[in-house]
Amino acid sequence: MISSIGETITLHNGVKMPQVGFGVFKVKNGSETVESVKKAIEVGYRSIDTAAVYENEEGVGQAIRESGISREELFITSKVWNTEQGYETTLQAFDDSLKRLGLEYLDLYLIHWPGKDKYLETWKALEKLYNEGKVKSIGVSNFHVHHLEKLLANSEIKPVVNQIELHPLLTQVEIRDYCEKHDIKVEAWSPLGRGSLIEEPTINHIAKKHGKSSAQVLIRWHLQHEIVVIPKSITPSRIEENAQVFDFSLSLNEMNQIDALNKNERFGSNPDEILF
Repeated sequence: MISSIGETITLHNGVKMPQVGFGVFKVKNGSETVESVKKAIEVGYRSIDTAAVYENEEGVGQAIRESGISREELFITSKVWNTEQGYETTLQAFDDSLKRLGLEYLDLYLIHWPGKDKYLETWKALEKLYNEGKVKSIGVSNFHVHHLEKLLANSEIKPVVNQIELHPLLTQVEIRDYCEKHDIKVEAWSPLGRGSLIEEPTINHIAKKHGKSSAQVLIRWHLQHEIVVIPKSITPSRIEENAQVFDFSLSLNEMNQIDALNKNERFGSNPDEILF
């Protein structure tokens, strides 16, 4: 178990990735993105997760340049959007993301959603980018088991990560088990259930016992399940608070209590229903 915000896990290709990252979904481009990312880096976050569709890659890039932290110390993720999927269009989308970020390479590039079948062609483009050294690692997002099975049967390189909606109301045990078996790390988006779990009675009770916030308990739950987690906030105090999850641990009983909250309830879309 990692013991500080700067610690990493090792992906199956040997690349080290921070287990706690900072997400910027729905953070406005410009000063909101720049200031929140700079604050996250100042607090100790070294992994920043963005995407083309978030329309804030420029702000992330500016924050990186103004942070005073060397590029090599940071782990930057972006994603190819659905309308750009396909071989040539993905290669172009990657170049466009790099330009907006002002970076020479990415640490991780993901297929944002599987859709129907274009993801196989898109994955070939990601393999090319990886083989050329333009990205250190490649992975997927929102892939169900059947998507992963099809991808693994038709690819040369295995994804290092599957980034999925995951929180105590949607524990995704089947996908997590499949990914563990195939040495694919699971990364949680919406780890706090889009804020809806902050007032959940069981979480609140456990948080009070530890003198912690509900958000800290939720992040800790992910970490103890060995899940990569990318909480998002634009509030400086919460950005700090979300990083302070290494001075306590949840008991097995507490972990089981939180696990038992699962209702297979999504706040985002079901990947099988986003077809393009």
